Amino acid sequence: MTLSKIIWTKIDEAPALATYALLPVLQAYARGTGVEVETSDISLPGRIIANFPDKLTDAQKIPDCLTQLGELAKTPGANIIKLPNISASLPQLQSAIKELQAKGYDIPAYPEEAKTDADKALQARFAKVLGSAVNPVLREGNSDRRAAASVKKFAQKNPHKMMKPWPESGSKACVAHMDGKDFYGSEKSLTMPAATTVRIEFVSADGTTKVLKDKLALQAGEIIDAAVMNVAALRKFYSAQIDRAKREGLLLSLHLKATMMKISDPIMFGHCVSVYYEDALGKHADVLREIGANVNNGLADVLDKLGRLPADKKAEIEADIAAVYKTRPALAMVDSRKGITNLHVPNNVIVDASMPNVVRDGGKMWNAQDQLQDTLAMVPDRCYSTMYQTMIEDCQKHGQFNPATMGSVSNVGLMAQKAEEYGSHDKTFEAPGPGTMRVVDASGKALLEQTVERGDIFRMCQVKDAPIQDWVKLAITRARASGAPAIFWLDDRRAHDAEIIKKVDKYLPDHDTQGLDIRIMRPDDAMKHSLVRIRRGEDTISVTGNVLRDYLTDLFPILELGTSARMLSIVPLMNGGGLFETGAGGSAPKHVEQFLKEGHLRWDSLGEYCALVPSLELIASKTDNPKAKLLAETLDQAIGTYLENGRSPSRKVGELDNRGSTFYLALYWAQALAAQTKDATMKERFVPVAQALTDNEAKIAAELLAAQGKPVDIGGYYLPDPAKTEGQMRPSPTFNAVIDAM
Repeated sequence: MTLSKIIWTKIDEAPALATYALLPVLQAYARGTGVEVETSDISLPGRIIANFPDKLTDAQKIPDCLTQLGELAKTPGANIIKLPNISASLPQLQSAIKELQAKGYDIPAYPEEAKTDADKALQARFAKVLGSAVNPVLREGNSDRRAAASVKKFAQKNPHKMMKPWPESGSKACVAHMDGKDFYGSEKSLTMPAATTVRIEFVSADGTTKVLKDKLALQAGEIIDAAVMNVAALRKFYSAQIDRAKREGLLLSLHLKATMMKISDPIMFGHCVSVYYEDALGKHADVLREIGANVNNGLADVLDKLGRLPADKKAEIEADIAAVYKTRPALAMVDSRKGITNLHVPNNVIVDASMPNVVRDGGKMWNAQDQLQDTLAMVPDRCYSTMYQTMIEDCQKHGQFNPATMGSVSNVGLMAQKAEEYGSHDKTFEAPGPGTMRVVDASGKALLEQTVERGDIFRMCQVKDAPIQDWVKLAITRARASGAPAIFWLDDRRAHDAEIIKKVDKYLPDHDTQGLDIRIMRPDDAMKHSLVRIRRGEDTISVTGNVLRDYLTDLFPILELGTSARMLSIVPLMNGGGLFETGAGGSAPKHVEQFLKEGHLRWDSLGEYCALVPSLELIASKTDNPKAKLLAETLDQAIGTYLENGRSPSRKVGELDNRGSTFYLALYWAQALAAQTKDATMKERFVPVAQALTDNEAKIAAELLAAQGKPVDIGGYYLPDPAKTEGQMRPSPTFNAVIDAM
């Protein structure tokens, strides 16, 4: 029997906790089938430890699993299940480092201000851990993201209860964006006629040239672009929207992606903090600079650094900050009980997860009185902000969507080989002064130029030709398989998209599109068209670039299913393997907080369950393994039974949580394997397992519920103690005995 391996990624927070419950079941059920399941550590602490082995003991060291998986993803035998990991913001990185240091790991502290060459070298090493460190490495294919048929069917029969009506009296909610000098307006793009290497350089006003990045290899046919966010215009935009929100009585909110886009968006976040709190922060600017307060890390960093001051000075600045709220519009709250606002830390409000909730909640966010209020949502750059405003306007006119009847918008996303990694990579820079940012080829010719002022944010991006060809092919494949129209969301007025459109026009004729509805539409028009179809209960395929892929695959599933964690996310790797991504981790911190407080984990592992089906199917097709095929078929049946019987985790303590959900999946999977007649050996093995789980259902459920209702100690947040965590996540001796005996 050919042995095939599924690599299950070890990650962070709630999905990491859930793995302790699910993985033993999966490994037990797969035993003897030719399928093995191994773990690989790409968690935030794992990435830190792997990148800083210098002063660690041999027992503390771990291999660089991310690099290993990156190489595996380029092979035909790759079969990777990638759970949501932390895309670390700087505050998260610093918290993780402190926890590791407290556990005896000799990891250097992150130098916030790089004053020496050694500090700069440390920052460069930590940059490999920050932001979207994982995704560009593993994504050697494009994205096929959709709701599994059983999940969508269940969602329509049992619509989630989170949708709130849009007020019939009228809503003042809106999405505000810049009207010039943003990335959208400044973007320049071209397609490389031949392979070459380029460098990114800054030419100052006095003619001095500094190379920012050198020897960047480009392929023939590759699209590159360069754009600039003018920070003076950005700050003027923030100031105008602050005044508008105050004038119109709207809650003010900021929606960026300051974890994933680790250079551009944290800076944009910091400018909003400094403009909103300008009266207080400007007054004390010299003192705040001396203590190292960094607005890019949010108000929380400022408040934290005040502890370095004498008590009277600290109290004075705190009072001035508190006074700001009397003259400024109310801020959207993350936790009103703790006084945590939208501007507290940059990773609390992430645009792809927060904007769907604005729509879901009737154009509102939570205010300091813990009530929902119309919000002015600031999404500064026009590349994507206008499509959110289009949806807001649709809801203001037609009311809330109905999860019981609405159609789906699935996605085919261009992301292979680091396609369109805006802002999360090593080609984004803050201008050190006035001058010109240039992309220069090997011959010395400037391919792209942007005029900058001090502090402006410059970004360069690239998309290789082969991923675009694969993306077009995948779009046709999905349109043919589903019968739904496929719409390329591309804006011909935007330089980068105009180059992509040329490629789409070139490669579409390579495929049989007869009988298919394939269109290219501007994002706003594509959104309008998709919403008309959604309200008629019709499905549509969105075919988009990488960032829109990220945004849309949260937006529509949160409205349709209540969460994007229930989506099927398949990445057919370009060299023949498969990457299966599960859910979204945006709510994971809140889930952990509840688990530690009251022993209830509400994380829904349905995304993991669903990802296992195509993962097993891939093994079955590649190795002609009938047992793997049977595992996939029966797991799919079990998921259907699981949904029909309402075994998803509850949000409330004392009710079914993730551990109970895992038990019921195991029960239904065992019952399906015991009932099948295709494989006598598998039937013989699972009949007693199904019998034992069925007979002890009440006892096991009681043991799992008994574990709830009290604080939990797992020995850490970023790096929990394995023994303590396993004890908490596998608290049923009866269930454990059946699984471990297999």
